[in-house]
Amino acid sequence: MFFRLTILIFVGFLVCASSLKNDSEITISELKSHITYLASDKLKGRKSGSKEANSAANYIYQQFKNYGLEFPVDKGFQCFEVLTDINLGKKNFFHYQNKKSIAGVDYIPLAFSKDTSISANIVFAGYGFEVKSNEIYWNDFDKIEVKDKWVLMFTAEPKMHSRNPLFSDNSDSRYKAMIAADKGAAGVIFVYPPSEKKENQIPALVCPRNDSRIKIPVVHISHKLADELLKPADLTLSRIEQLILDNKKPYSFETEINIELSVELIVKKAQTCNVIAYIEGNHEVLKNEFIVVGAHYDHLGMGGYGSGSRMPDTVAVHNGADDNASGVAGLIELAGKLAFHRNLLDRSVVFIAFSAEEMGLLGSNYFVNNSFLPLNSIKTMINLDMIGRQDTITNFLLVGGLGTAVQHDSIVSFHAQKYNIDLKKTYEGLGPSDHASFYAKNIPVLFFSSGAHHDYHTPFDDEDKIIYPPMINTLNFLYDLTMSYATLKTSPVFMEAGPKEASSNRGYTVTLGIMPDFSATDIKGLKIQSVRKGGPASVAGLINGDIIISINENEITNIYDYTHRLKMLRKGDIITVGIIRNSTEFKFFIQL
Repeated sequence: MFFRLTILIFVGFLVCASSLKNDSEITISELKSHITYLASDKLKGRKSGSKEANSAANYIYQQFKNYGLEFPVDKGFQCFEVLTDINLGKKNFFHYQNKKSIAGVDYIPLAFSKDTSISANIVFAGYGFEVKSNEIYWNDFDKIEVKDKWVLMFTAEPKMHSRNPLFSDNSDSRYKAMIAADKGAAGVIFVYPPSEKKENQIPALVCPRNDSRIKIPVVHISHKLADELLKPADLTLSRIEQLILDNKKPYSFETEINIELSVELIVKKAQTCNVIAYIEGNHEVLKNEFIVVGAHYDHLGMGGYGSGSRMPDTVAVHNGADDNASGVAGLIELAGKLAFHRNLLDRSVVFIAFSAEEMGLLGSNYFVNNSFLPLNSIKTMINLDMIGRQDTITNFLLVGGLGTAVQHDSIVSFHAQKYNIDLKKTYEGLGPSDHASFYAKNIPVLFFSSGAHHDYHTPFDDEDKIIYPPMINTLNFLYDLTMSYATLKTSPVFMEAGPKEASSNRGYTVTLGIMPDFSATDIKGLKIQSVRKGGPASVAGLINGDIIISINENEITNIYDYTHRLKMLRKGDIITVGIIRNSTEFKFFIQL
C-alpha cells in the first residue's frame, strides 16, 4: 500500500511531463541527472528500508516508465522486509548486591542475545577458548563448572608476542557464546581485555542483518563494573590478564558472586523493494527466454558501526555515487536504449534494481527464490556494480563470471575490442555482488565493475568524482553485449565455474558444499539455496530447499549457528545432519 500511494505523489512532483526516450544516445547529462539525484544528501545514503531508499525506488520506477518499459509484478515492486533498527526494551536490568547498573552506560546486551531474565553465580573463563590441535591445547573451561552459571570472559584473544591464528579463528564473540551455551551456561558476560585500552567503553548496539539469536542471554560490561564484580575474589581484570600473558596458559575460576540480569531487545523491520521492469522480445519462441540486467540501488545510509562503512566512527551521509548510483544510472539508460530498439530483440530483457545488496545480497536472493519467471528461462544475468570510476588512461574494466557459460569469453571479448576496453578477466561465478545469487541457481552470469577506490564505502563517494566519458563508452559496449545475448540463435550454456559458496581461510577446514539461502530469515534453521555437485552434501543426498536443523545433534537455527559449527569439524569427520524436507524430518550421515 505504501508504494501505491507514494508513487502517485512522487510522480506528481518529480515528473510533470512523461515522454518516451526519443533517441538511442546515452548522454552525460542523462547519467549525471540520475546519479545527482540518487547520490544526493537528501536521500541520506539510500539505506534499505528507509523512506529515502523508497524514494530512490520510486525514482527508478518512474524512469523505467518514462522509457516505455512494462512491469511484471505489483506495478514493478517486489517487496520484502529487512531489519532497520534495534533498541533496548524496558525489561533490561543488571543487579549486583542491590546496586543497579545502567544499560547503555555500564553494560549493553549484544544483538544476538536471547530475551530473558536469569539470576546465577559467575564463573570467569579467560578468553572462552576451547582450542585443540597438534600445535596447541588451550581450554578455558577445563577446570570449572559453567552449567547454569554466568560465564564472564574477555573478548578477542590474548596479546602474546607471537599471534596464534588458531586464537584468531576462535575469537568471534558469537562463537565463544555458542561454545559456552553448549556447555550449559546460563548466559555470557563479555568485557574488553585491559590491553585493548578501551577503559570503560562498551560496544554500540548495532542492528544485525537478521534477527538471529542464540539460546542464552549475552551482555558486554565496562571495566569498572567488571572490577567491581571481581572485588570479592580479590582480583582485577588487569591482574587476571597479566597472569594469562605471563604464564601463557588459561586462568579460570569459580565464584560465589551472584547477579540478576534481564535482557529485552526490540528490533524494527521495514519494507524495501526490488524494482523490476521488462521489454518483451519479438521472436515467437525466444521471447519466452530472458536476459536479466541488474544493479543494486541501496547503500550504507549514514554509516556508523555495523554499517559496512570503512570509516565506522564517522556518522555522515554515505552518498554512494559510484556504489552503486553509477550502476543504476547505467541500468536505466541501457533500458532506455534497448527500449528504443525493442524491435531488434528476440529474447525478452528484464531490468532489476535490487535493494539490500549491502545487507548481504538480500534483494537478489529474494528475487531468485520468488521469481515471477521460471529460473531456467533466464539465460544470462548481467550485473553492474560500480561502473563510474573507470581510469581514462588504462581504460580497464573488471569482468567476472566468464567461465559460467561456454559462449561468454568470446562474446564479451569481441565487443570489448570494438570499444577499446581492456578487460581484467575472472572466470568464477561467485562474487561479492548480486550476480552470485543467480550463479547459485545455475544461471550464467557476467559481472562488470570499474573497480574499488579510496572513496569506496566512505562519505566521499560523491557525484563529482564520477568519470562520465569512459562510463558512456562502457554502457555502449554493454548495450551491444546485451543485444547480442538477446539475439543469439542458441542460448548460453551454463557451466559451473568455481564454488557456489563463500570460502574462508580463517577457522574453516571443511565445507558441506552448499550455498545458504540468505533471504530465508523467517525460518528456524538454515535453508539450502543450492548444493554443489560432488560436494559432501550432494554425495549424502541433500538437495536444494532442504532446511538444516542440526549438526551432530546440536541445533542449527540460523546461518551463524551453521558457520560456527563448521569451525568445530575437521576433514574426514563423519557427522550427522538433521534436515527438514517437505515438512518431514530426516537425518543424513555425511563424510567431510
